[in-house]
Amino acid sequence: MLSADDAESPVRTGEEVSEVLRPARRTRVEKRPGLKVIDVGRNSPLFAYVRPGDFLVSINDATVRDTIDYHFKIADGECDVLFETQKGERLLFEFDDATADALALTFDQGGIRTCNNGCVFCFVMQQPKGMRRSLYIMDEDYRYSFTHGNFVTLSNTSDADIERIIEQRLSPLYISVHATNDTLRRCMLRNERLEPIIGRLKRLIGGGITIHTQVVLCPGVNDGDELDRTISELAELSPGVATLALAPVGLTKYRDNLPELSIYGKSAAGELIDKVEQWQKRLQAKLGTRFVWPADEFYTAAGREFPPLDAYEELEQFENGVGMCSSLLAGFAERLAEVKKAAGVSKKRRKRIVALTGASAHPWLERKVGSVVRELGVDLSFHMVRNRVWGGTVTVSGLLTGKDLLKAANDLAGRGDDVILPPNCLNNDDLFLDNMTLEEFCSATPATVLVGSYDMTETIVEALSTDKAPHQSRGRRIVALAEALPAGDSEISGEWE
Repeated sequence: MLSADDAESPVRTGEEVSEVLRPARRTRVEKRPGLKVIDVGRNSPLFAYVRPGDFLVSINDATVRDTIDYHFKIADGECDVLFETQKGERLLFEFDDATADALALTFDQGGIRTCNNGCVFCFVMQQPKGMRRSLYIMDEDYRYSFTHGNFVTLSNTSDADIERIIEQRLSPLYISVHATNDTLRRCMLRNERLEPIIGRLKRLIGGGITIHTQVVLCPGVNDGDELDRTISELAELSPGVATLALAPVGLTKYRDNLPELSIYGKSAAGELIDKVEQWQKRLQAKLGTRFVWPADEFYTAAGREFPPLDAYEELEQFENGVGMCSSLLAGFAERLAEVKKAAGVSKKRRKRIVALTGASAHPWLERKVGSVVRELGVDLSFHMVRNRVWGGTVTVSGLLTGKDLLKAANDLAGRGDDVILPPNCLNNDDLFLDNMTLEEFCSATPATVLVGSYDMTETIVEALSTDKAPHQSRGRRIVALAEALPAGDSEISGEWE
């Protein structure tokens, strides 16, 4: 059991997190009399009539439940749209050929369904106080699975929800299975009310829904023979179940009052990879797809080389950390000539560049990228940042806080002109996991700070650029990052790893 004795932040125990964050076996959805309007485009035919704060109540006498429902219903074109103003007045508009783009309405997204499980591996239950608000949200909302690729267990998805998913073709969905043995699954999710997962998957597939699945593997719990059963039974549902990603359990030092679990060491991670590769060969021959992939973290834990990029086929679980490293390396190799060109130009003004990353990423980034770039005359090194907030078992760069990164940047003062932050340590509001802003970070270090991109070549070339003075460069993002991140306060689970 990991100890929290060396915690630098006040410990929030499992019981405290449960009390604060998780309703007792209930699903809470914020109730609204429709969709709240927060903006009306100037070119909208409704601009002179509908105001922010008004509510869209119904379309063709059918209640509008959320923005997905709005887009589905407005697609009919010919429709009657009913609004209720803040004063309680009803406004009915008739359209012959309405479209969401033409109406140009922006809505409050409303509430989010929260989780009614108590998973033994739940990362939210392992948080210290003072982190970014989104880290404490135990979301379990099939709508966000469709719109953002969030994984759900279907534990709070009703029969009516299933019917709606099929009717509105909310596909693909991303579903956390963890085990197809329902007894084991109920134990892992600590929810005795869970319906058999295979039956629910079959119902969705029968309705034309494509499903991507994941399993969070806990050593000695749902691996071994149980994993074989899970892979076999999910593969039987192919192509409706399109992919299966295997992710290692993540454990922090904040596990008071939580079940004892262990992480994958080098040997166990290697055995897991070997097992999956055997499955891939059989399934490739049978289904025409490898179907199941280990997350990149298994390869870093095992000290193994990453598979070639084409082994990941369509990269359909990229944002789940599957194939991200192979993609980064392939892109770097393909565009090495651009790095050579930038290196030649930068010799006129020698720059020392230090890229910060997590423990799992550091060895292969140094070996596969750092050494290659240094042979071109570029003074680039990767520096491993220890995770002091969550503990040494958390090694991914996406869970490094501003505090830990800032300490590393200042410890390296004098060793680098530019410090590059990993691309996933900030959200789209330039906020670190511990609520430090990028502006605060930059003001607390003498280094020129750049936020990296998932495109390693672009990151290096930009860092070598000589057309900006240091004060103009502080805290700027490499352009490709904006394209890599979805809108909003999204958490990207991959890394430079």
